[in-house]
Amino acid sequence: MSQQVHQFFADLWQDYIQRTPSADKVHQVLGKGHSIINDHVAFRTFNIAPVNLDALATLIESMGYFANGDYEFTEKKLRAKHFEHADPTLPKVFVSELLVESFSPQVQRVIQRMVAGIAPEQVQQPAFLYSGTHWDVTYDEYQMLLAESEYAAWMSAFGFCANHFTVSVNALPGYSTLESVNATLKNAGFTLNSSGGEIKGSPEVYLEQSATMADHVEVRFKDKAARIPSCFYEFAKRYELAPGKLYTGFVAASADKIFESTNSK
Repeated sequence: MSQQVHQFFADLWQDYIQRTPSADKVHQVLGKGHSIINDHVAFRTFNIAPVNLDALATLIESMGYFANGDYEFTEKKLRAKHFEHADPTLPKVFVSELLVESFSPQVQRVIQRMVAGIAPEQVQQPAFLYSGTHWDVTYDEYQMLLAESEYAAWMSAFGFCANHFTVSVNALPGYSTLESVNATLKNAGFTLNSSGGEIKGSPEVYLEQSATMADHVEVRFKDKAARIPSCFYEFAKRYELAPGKLYTGFVAASADKIFESTNSK
C-alpha cells in the first residue's frame, strides 16, 4: 500500500508541474540539492455526487488516510476536510468542496452540466484526483463563473488536479523561519500572496503559511484559448502543541486567504 501511495504522489507531482512550471524552480531555490518534504496537497471539488467531498474522502481513505479535521469557509461558500496518513512522511491531504446551491441558477446549471458526465466508478481510482476536466466550457462561461466564484471558474478550467503542493518548512534544511523562506523566494523573483499579509497565521495558532501567486498558463476553452492563473506553491511552518508533537491541523482564517493565490484580479 505505502509503495502505491508514494507512486500516486509521484504521478500527481508530474501532473502538477505541467501547469505549475515554477514549482521546479521553487525546489531549486529552496532545496539546493536536498529533497523537499511536502506538508500537504490540496484538491478542490463540488458538493455534487459523484464528486462531492464524501466521495473523494472514500477514495483518499482507501489509500490509508483518515479524516482529522473539518473546516467551514462561509464567505467563499466552501467546506473542507483534511486527512492524515499513518505514515507521517506522506503529505497530509486537504479537500474543499464548493456549496453549489449557494450560487445563481445559471452558475448551478453550468456546474451540474460539467459534473453530469462523470461516472461514480471513475471516482474510485486514485488517478481520478489528477484526471483534469471531464467537460468543455466556453470562455464566456468561465467568465460568468469567475464573476460569482473564483473557485468555480478555476475548477471549470482545470478540474481534478492538485491545486497546490506545500513545502514543509520544518523539514527544510537551512531554514528555521517562514520569513527567511519568503525572503529567499522574493529574491529569486517570486510574487507572494499578500492577502491578509505575506504570512498567514502565527505561532499562537501553531501554524504559519505563505504562498506564491499562481502561475499563468494557456487553457484551451471550447471556443478559444486564454492565459489564466493555474496552480501555486505553499509553504507551511508548524509549531509544537507539546514537546515533540507538532500541530497537524489547519487554520480556516489562514486557508481562506491561501485560496486567493489563484485569484485573477
